[in-house]
This record gives sequence, structure tokens and C-alpha cells, in this order.
Amino acid sequence: MTFNAFVLRKEDMLEGHVEQWDLEELIEGDVLIDVAYSSVNYKDAMVVKQGNLAENSPLIPGIDLAGTVVESKDSRFTEGQEVIATSYKIGTGHHGGYAEYARIPANWIVPLPEGLTLREAMILGTAGLTAALSINKLEQNGLHPDHGKVVVPGATGGVGSLSVEMLAKLGYHVVAGTNKIEAHDWLKQLGASEIVSREELEEEEKAPIRQGEWAAAIDAVGGKTTSYLLTTLKRGGSIASSGLTGGIEVETTVMPFIGRGINWLGIDSVTCSMEERTNAWERLASDLKPSFSEEAVHEVTLEELDDVLTHVVEGNVTGRTIVRL
Repeated sequence: MTFNAFVLRKEDMLEGHVEQWDLEELIEGDVLIDVAYSSVNYKDAMVVKQGNLAENSPLIPGIDLAGTVVESKDSRFTEGQEVIATSYKIGTGHHGGYAEYARIPANWIVPLPEGLTLREAMILGTAGLTAALSINKLEQNGLHPDHGKVVVPGATGGVGSLSVEMLAKLGYHVVAGTNKIEAHDWLKQLGASEIVSREELEEEEKAPIRQGEWAAAIDAVGGKTTSYLLTTLKRGGSIASSGLTGGIEVETTVMPFIGRGINWLGIDSVTCSMEERTNAWERLASDLKPSFSEEAVHEVTLEELDDVLTHVVEGNVTGRTIVRL
């Protein structure tokens, strides 16, 4: 049986091609899935356009997928069941979601929770999972809407925009950070109470500690932004870090940690436990479920995917992009 797949080959780095594959070519796994949707993330763009995260060649990228079980060697999953699979080595070291079929290890799969469709699950994807994990961890560290403002830099990206809407839904005062003036009205519709520029959330002049402004931050940016946020959290505040679009270097001192008792929380959506993962998806189907406004969702085909990934690298994509298989 043959199917269409978007394939990256090392000799053709920086672009992928749609090819016809046979089921026998898929890497061994416990569960064969008829993929309905995948999604586009910054990590997918890094895999295809930079290549350093691609462990194999040829490789079907796509770190997210949602679909229906066709066959399973594991009793936890049955034919016809709707499921989600994200992260681990999917799309980097194991063939991923940019194909009509995927064969995935059973331990990497989450049953689709009641309250979500397959399409909605991929509008969320790893970005939604990361946002939910961030909110969970912030709340586990004591965050409450009464504590003050929560800042979200990179607010027009996948993690950022979903975090803005989820936090607002929970009653938080959300400050969205972006330089995209054209996105201000959209961010306000999502629930942002205030909008600030990217420069206002970056450290230019070094200081060990500044006036406390935020009860918490969800930071998918990194770099100078993280450096600044660490110095401007209120006493006992927390920052949930999950991204590096602004760089991996962060300059800080011990002062905000020992002077204000702040918390720097790492968010790992790749290898987090299945308990954390399942809990996050259950919340995404209930109290964190966003509105899924079509204004923020772009749907593409495999044939359009390479151009979209180029736009992601250039920072020209707002909201969420999903791939219809």
C-alpha cells in the first residue's frame, strides 16, 4: 500500500519533497495510524531548513500528528480509536506526522480526550501542550489570578498566542509582548489586557535586579528576554521557559533568586512523563480549551508545506498552521 509523505533527505537539505512511500518503509512501531492532521512548529522548521535536528535520512518530519488507529500490537490501542502523538523522537529521529500514515511506539501515544476533535488537537499540537504544561507548573508553584500580571513575550507565536487565550480564560491579567502592530486587535480578542513591544521585554542595560512587575511569565523566546524577565519578576514569581527563538544565552545573577525567591521553571514537552502529558491534554479539552478562532488557524497541504516552513524560519507566521492529510 502506498501513501503520500513529505520527505527530507540530507542531500536536499533546506527543502523537502512530497514522495510516494510504501507502508513497509516506515520505521518499526507498535501502532499504525491513519493521519488526519499534523501541525507546523518552529522545531519542524529547524529540522527541515537547518537540518541539525534531523537524525536520519530520509526522514518524514512533523513532530505532531493526530489520527485513527489502523492496527495495533499493543492492547491499549484498538482499531478505529482516535489518538494523538507528539514529541519524543517523532519527526526528528522517527518518521513523523507529515504523511498520510505513521507507525508510532505505543508509549508515545495519548488517546484523544473527550471534548476535542482530531483537527482541534492539531491546532493545539506541541504548542498547546507546551502552554498547558507551563500553566500547570506555574499553578503548582502557587500562581493565582489575584497575584498580578502574567507576561507572555512572543505572543503571536503558537505557544504565545495559545498561552494568552488560556490564561485570560482562567481570569489572569495577561500582558502580551509583540512588535507586530497589526496583531494588536487579535491579541486583545484572545484576552490580552495589555500589549508591550518586544524591546520593552529585552535586557539591553545589564542590572542584577529591577522593579518587580510580573507575578509570572510564559517565555518561549529565551535570550535577552529571559534575562530581563528574571530581573523583573515579583517576589516569589515564576517564569516557565520553553523556547529559544531569541537565543540560548541567558545572563543572570543569583540576586533575583536569593533576594526575591523567584522560580525558573523548565518546560520539557519532548520527554515529560505520560502522566504530565495526559493531564495537560485533559485540561486542553476542558478548562484550558481555546475558542479555535479560524482567524488564527491556517490550513495547508503537504505540497504547500516547504514554503510555510520557510516563512516560519523568517518569523512571518502568526497563530497556528495545521497540515491536512
